[in-house]
Amino acid sequence: MSKITLIILGSLMLLLGQVCAWFLNNSQFAWEWWKNKPLLTAAIWAFPVSLAFWWGSKWSYEGLGTAWSSRLLGFGLSYISFPILTWIFLGESAFTPKNIVSSLLAFILVAIQVFWKG
Repeated sequence: MSKITLIILGSLMLLLGQVCAWFLNNSQFAWEWWKNKPLLTAAIWAFPVSLAFWWGSKWSYEGLGTAWSSRLLGFGLSYISFPILTWIFLGESAFTPKNIVSSLLAFILVAIQVFWKG
């Protein structure tokens, strides 16, 4: 596979892992039924989260060339999924000054890891 294909596939899997991890961690706050069900939550979400992050790390590492790049790409991508899911399911806005600046910094991290060669 080409480097760009590996980066895209890796990014999609890292993003999928972030979405699954959001539900693993935050279902307890979004739905009353999920409160006090940590073992069931882990049983449902741990396997898909692990696989998504494993493949995402593998492909993004192969495409970008370093573990740091892969890790920071995953971190930056979390700022795509987390604000959207938190707003939809918890009603918390990402549009506070602190959150906006943090999100911009995350996008800058992704851009640096993908476009800065060397």
